[in-house]
Amino acid sequence: MSDIKDKVIAITGASSGIGEATALILAERGAKVVLGARRADRLQAPQRITDKGGEAACLAMDVKKREDLTALVALACDTYGSIDVIINNAGIGPISPLDELRVEDWEEMIDVNIKGPLYGIAAALPVFRRQGFGHFVNTLSTAGLIIKPTMAVYAGTKNAMRTIAEGLRLEAGPHLRVTNISPGFIRTDFADSMTNQGIKAEMAKRMDEMAISPDAIARAIAFAIEQPADVDISDIVVRPTAQA
Repeated sequence: MSDIKDKVIAITGASSGIGEATALILAERGAKVVLGARRADRLQAPQRITDKGGEAACLAMDVKKREDLTALVALACDTYGSIDVIINNAGIGPISPLDELRVEDWEEMIDVNIKGPLYGIAAALPVFRRQGFGHFVNTLSTAGLIIKPTMAVYAGTKNAMRTIAEGLRLEAGPHLRVTNISPGFIRTDFADSMTNQGIKAEMAKRMDEMAISPDAIARAIAFAIEQPADVDISDIVVRPTAQA
């Protein structure tokens, strides 16, 4: 029997890509998933899960709004009685050279990639403390491990969360777990948020050449979650074999 069975797991950014793949794999292993996304009309996973006899709830939400993260955690607790895991997965990457001064894009990345997970922490941490158990999973990026041109702000947001997550882990004590997942090139709609059309086209080309399925990340997340309560998988990097 999977150690994931019957765990209640909330996921942001669950309408596509890594979030959707993770929801499906965790539900297949018996989890009760609570899915949040801005594009509620694109949340296909709940129907696919329930059609197979699984359990899923969903919420139209925006990680830029603290009250929406509070509502997501509340939905998990109200529907299933508790919450075991929150996966802070929603993220955007409108990368560009700093000289272009796309300040609005910078602010959007800060709001989604840093404040969004922080709001998730703020929503779940008090509940985890009351329960005496809980697990934070944060989707980061290999862009934060190797800094490249055009990715300064994006990588900065991911490394900010890497630092926050490590601080959270150190403060969490013996009963709460914290895991960071750093994907490389994954076949998702990541490029859709890019406003520099040249970089967007180049990113799409590179994804076509080497990107791997989001299932690879979903399996890594499942691996971290299914460990015994006294085992904390802190960091996992998953990238295509062909990625430098």
